[in-house]
Amino acid sequence: MAIIVNLDVMMARRKMSLNELSGKVDLTLSNLSILKTGKARAIRFSTLEAICRALDCQPGDILEFVPGDSQPPDL
Repeated sequence: MAIIVNLDVMMARRKMSLNELSGKVDLTLSNLSILKTGKARAIRFSTLEAICRALDCQPGDILEFVPGDSQPPDL
């Protein structure tokens, strides 16, 4: 995948646990875990906004584009 999710990095920098973040952004632990491990296929802007608010960061601190051999999804 060409998009890397650095949620775990930002959580570590802010010394915030998954449980604490889950409570602040009102997402289930399983959904946050899916996002954290990079298995999510999409994220709502409202969710991204809530995470950025809770972690006091920018979207670019969480999401990173890495050029690679990934194929775009069929539309």
